[in-house]
Amino acid sequence: MTKEILNVKGEKLGEITLEKSVFGVEPNMHVMHLAVRRQLNNARQGSACAKTRAEVSGGGRKPWKQKGTGRARAGSLRSPLFAGGGVVFGPKPRSYAFNMPQKARKLALKSALSAKESQLTVVKDFSEITEPKTKLMAQALKSLKLTGKILIVADTKAAENNYLELAARNIPSVKIILPTNLNVKDILEADSVVITESAVQKVTEMLG
Repeated sequence: MTKEILNVKGEKLGEITLEKSVFGVEPNMHVMHLAVRRQLNNARQGSACAKTRAEVSGGGRKPWKQKGTGRARAGSLRSPLFAGGGVVFGPKPRSYAFNMPQKARKLALKSALSAKESQLTVVKDFSEITEPKTKLMAQALKSLKLTGKILIVADTKAAENNYLELAARNIPSVKIILPTNLNVKDILEADSVVITESAVQKVTEMLG
């Protein structure tokens, strides 16, 4: 599998061979679904908490005598039957996180990349963005003919991508992630995926 390597002006600089075992596998929908669920679950705070009748304040005295009032028996005003009482089976702080085997996580990433192969654009780097200006980034996206939600996979700490993050942060449809932070949810949500040549090598090294 080969892809054109472009610069930010949309000009062809050469070609790159994409590893078929990473960018050309048969997408596994079930594993991708699990990976997205895992990511969303692991991001949940799980901090919801309701007090039981043992934890709410008050209710130490029997509210009325057992017999003779015509009312139902009651031992505490903090019973779940009364306003201000405890909650029955209410939520308690918990973790929603679950794990996936490393092989399954890798397969999910490969499946997502393969599913987006036709929307994948490989650029040499972003060295031509020489100032932290949104205008330069907008021009680059226009030259590359990219619309909708755009995911950029690049090493923002590298010298050639020095101004990438600052130039793109005011464009709401653009998200930048490091190759090491690549995840299934971001790949599947994007309409276009832009990846630098060095990031392709890094991803291939990680998943190959």
